[in-house]
Amino acid sequence: MKITKAVIPAAGLGTRVLPATKVLPKEMMPIVDKPAIQYIIEEAAASGITDILIITNRGKEIIENHFDRCPELERNLQKSRKTHMMEAVSFASDIANLYFIRQKEAKGLGHAISCAKSFIGNEPFAVLYGDDVIISETPVCRQLINAFDKYGLCVVGAKQVPKEKIVNYGSLKVEPIEKNILKCTDMIEKPTKDKIMSLYSILGRCILTPDIFDILSKTPPGYGGEIQLTDAMKVIARQDGITVVDFEGKRYDIGSKLGIMQACVEMALIHPEIGEDFKNYLKNLNLI
Repeated sequence: MKITKAVIPAAGLGTRVLPATKVLPKEMMPIVDKPAIQYIIEEAAASGITDILIITNRGKEIIENHFDRCPELERNLQKSRKTHMMEAVSFASDIANLYFIRQKEAKGLGHAISCAKSFIGNEPFAVLYGDDVIISETPVCRQLINAFDKYGLCVVGAKQVPKEKIVNYGSLKVEPIEKNILKCTDMIEKPTKDKIMSLYSILGRCILTPDIFDILSKTPPGYGGEIQLTDAMKVIARQDGITVVDFEGKRYDIGSKLGIMQACVEMALIHPEIGEDFKNYLKNLNLI
């Protein structure tokens, strides 16, 4: 079955980026001239996704507003013959069919995904975490869809994490299949050092089948007292296995201050309008 739907959980509080996120959702933090979440939506659309559900919470109406049409601004830009700017503004509202729902209680990523049940129906779907902007030649979401089409199992995008940091992520029990493809048969969220299964961790992307909703409905609160998506995926991994794609691409954690700054600097360096000037600016700083 062709995958055309995606879910973007964007209900997190962004506490690691306070005080900026007191009023501005972390998903709307600008990376040069686009909010972070737009990069994620563009990746999904470039992967063949046509319908996207964004899960938000109170105070994040600005996300919905950004992807709405703004006729007054567009007319003003057209009259001023700022065609390039007008196209950039209108493009945001035409990337894909966007839908929004609120996660009314902060019960964890697993609970957020369960809110998408009626939207997804009986179809496999992509999940693109709102914290993760990933830049790659072939969209990472597309890389995962290709693996789903080939192996027929749920898929996660993963990378190896430094040993000292794996305790802050999830750890996957894996065995190699071919090239950058592995099979996961177990996983654990934020393991203690004696329970690390491997240094592979899910980083921001997965393909799930609709049976995840029934599993989530029976999943008790786990780490942090929240319903963890990892705990539900662990059931699938132990039963059928999950395909792991060691994806090609550079990931930026826009839920952290360092990740945001890395994304801004590196994307500015390749930006068609300011890239060369910004590169010269950095060369002339001589700060380090």
